[in-house]
Amino acid sequence: MNTPDRPQAEPRDAYRAFRTITTRWMDNDQYGHVNNVVYYSWFDTAVNAHLIEQGVLDTAAGTVIGFVVETQCHYFAPLAFPQDVEAGIRVARLGGSSVRYEVGLFAADAPLTAAKGHFVHVYVDRATQRPVPLPAPLRAVLERLQ
Repeated sequence: MNTPDRPQAEPRDAYRAFRTITTRWMDNDQYGHVNNVVYYSWFDTAVNAHLIEQGVLDTAAGTVIGFVVETQCHYFAPLAFPQDVEAGIRVARLGGSSVRYEVGLFAADAPLTAAKGHFVHVYVDRATQRPVPLPAPLRAVLERLQ
């Protein structure tokens, strides 16, 4: 029986855009490193901040919003407070109404990911919550992340 290859840490050049995130005291768990649930928050922060800065996401009044339908993370090295984390983002798959984002989390100046993961957004009409085609400006920003 074939088994999938074990996930490996990746270098910085595997990602197209970066955002620095500062850890907080409350991010650490009782074991002295950032708790796993925080990593998912960083994924959201990195991607959504990029989209807002690019002018293609209006969280308050936009008619199209993204729903997370899938997420996963692989951990390679611990991160802890106080430490800056650099989140690299890329788009691995761009569909008609969905996108798979991949995010690599790096300790500041580290060459390889401390963690990497993905999440899938399905873009929906805010009012009906039904899938809609990706708006052209959003698609253009996402294509630059491929």
